Amino acid sequence: MSHILIVEDEPVIRGALRKLLERNDHSVMEAGSVEQAREQGLNQFDLIISDLRLPGEPGTTLIDSAGATPVLIMTSYASLRSAVDAMRQGAVDYIPKPFDHDEMLLAVERVLKEGRLNRGNRALRRDIERTYPVHNMVGDSQVMEDIRHRIRRVGPTHTPVLIMGEAGTGKELTARALHEHSDRASGPLVTVHCAALPKALQISELFGDGDEPGRIEEADGGTLFLDEVGELDGDTQGRLLTLLTSHEIHRQGSLTPRRVDVRLIASSQLDLPSRVSQGYFRDDLYYRLNVMELQLPALRQRQDDLEPLANALLSRCSEKLQRQDLYFTDAALQAMHDYSWPGNVRELENVIERAVILTEEDGIGPAQLGLNANRTPQRVSRASLDPSEDLSLEDYFTRFVMENQDSMTETELAQKLGISRKSLWERRQRLGIPRKKSSGRRN
Repeated sequence: MSHILIVEDEPVIRGALRKLLERNDHSVMEAGSVEQAREQGLNQFDLIISDLRLPGEPGTTLIDSAGATPVLIMTSYASLRSAVDAMRQGAVDYIPKPFDHDEMLLAVERVLKEGRLNRGNRALRRDIERTYPVHNMVGDSQVMEDIRHRIRRVGPTHTPVLIMGEAGTGKELTARALHEHSDRASGPLVTVHCAALPKALQISELFGDGDEPGRIEEADGGTLFLDEVGELDGDTQGRLLTLLTSHEIHRQGSLTPRRVDVRLIASSQLDLPSRVSQGYFRDDLYYRLNVMELQLPALRQRQDDLEPLANALLSRCSEKLQRQDLYFTDAALQAMHDYSWPGNVRELENVIERAVILTEEDGIGPAQLGLNANRTPQRVSRASLDPSEDLSLEDYFTRFVMENQDSMTETELAQKLGISRKSLWERRQRLGIPRKKSSGRRN
């Protein structure tokens, strides 16, 4: 049930409108002037319907006082000029008097529906801000301040951005920050994990196929984020270059160009200049993407940020898992500083979530973190695995992949491990497990 305020000095009109709205399941309050309306607290209503001509102040003065509450103006002077003036001042719509009942109800329902959508979008934006603190990236180190400064400078532009950094350093978070700082923030942010796309499906997934639009068209009017762009094959790279130069795409199997308005952000943890020199990545595409580069530091390179970042992640995780008053002991903080964090911020977040689940006390100690400061992932061979030893999760992952990658595709490996292809690829990189060369089999 919506809560509506009618501001009308004619009792007959006010009463008739009230009955109409109440018959359609709305809760209604009345006022005879702007002054009386303000006494009722305007922000408690979902909609204000006000006559333009009122004793004292005109109805349009309620627009500024109402804040986020929409104001629908009624006017018996149904001239285009008065309607335009009301709309310019911020009215959501206007209705001529005497009003048609069906027209009034349609206008009311439309405004209320838009209000619900706007409130939902604001709530979603707040949830996103809590989960991805794009406007308050944690860390006071100079390198993080430099990154925030660059985001503020390049975000409002339409310039392509290339984000470089190891897995888990926050490339997707940075892309979201750039999008939120742009004039495209109200448009879509479409993320494509290129490492998880089979090469045979890259073009159709990105550019569309026949009557089906691709991810690029989904991002029209917003931002397209290509995570691990270095994993795209040559044909896909060529089409991407065309998009950057002409702002047009062709769906697979179609000769008709489609114009799209997309801002492109890409990321890579690979050494793209080396891949260019080796012929795996087009030099012209690299230079188009690399108009502005953001190099994200590894967590081990920003030790000053480790403690505030850990505390921020602890607070977020505690709220999610409904655990209160948790804190890190001094020994736990020291253990975190002694560890090299090969998986960067993503690994830190996973370690903290596991600790929150495991700890039975308020203080989280080194045992709950489960870190071994002297252990860093090394490249392994099948012969180094002893079947009789107690395996950690990383050892199990390594053994499973190495023993099954000859007989399974990447998709099958990921499904058996219960992870995405992107996670499989990232763990291969972090643990140094080489991917077997394909023998023409589709992965």
